[in-house]
Amino acid sequence: MNKLLVGLLVITVYLSACAANKEDGADSRGALIKVTDPPPVELMENPETDSIGHAVKKEIAKLEELYDVAVIQGKEEILVSYKVKHSHRFHMKKIEKKMTKKLEKKYPNEKFIVSSDYKIFLETVRLKDKMKNKNISNKEAEKRFQEIIKLKEELT
Repeated sequence: MNKLLVGLLVITVYLSACAANKEDGADSRGALIKVTDPPPVELMENPETDSIGHAVKKEIAKLEELYDVAVIQGKEEILVSYKVKHSHRFHMKKIEKKMTKKLEKKYPNEKFIVSSDYKIFLETVRLKDKMKNKNISNKEAEKRFQEIIKLKEELT
């Protein structure tokens, strides 16, 4: 009986600790489970009103194989992170190749980094949340963006 009570107490404390983690924004908490549809983020000093990030997001969101897209436009490169519908998971390489070719054809002067990795997607959404809540400066955001790109390169 005592073991059962101790076990329930441990589980309750563990679940309470997990629920109390307020570091992540509202979008990033459910990013892996549901569609978050974050708006594109521009890290440039003077982002244009009609930025490439918004156009890229619209273009990629049209693909039927995807159900969520996050775009970060840095000073030199654009990170496109996406989630593939479960029924299309076996064709991820083909989807990434198709997407990359489409982006490079439409925007030949831009450098794209494309990722279907959930960790990259989650980090992208977290960065967007921090910028939206003004918890991070542009300089820190650019540094974090470069860390996400480095993480993407390490994963491949």
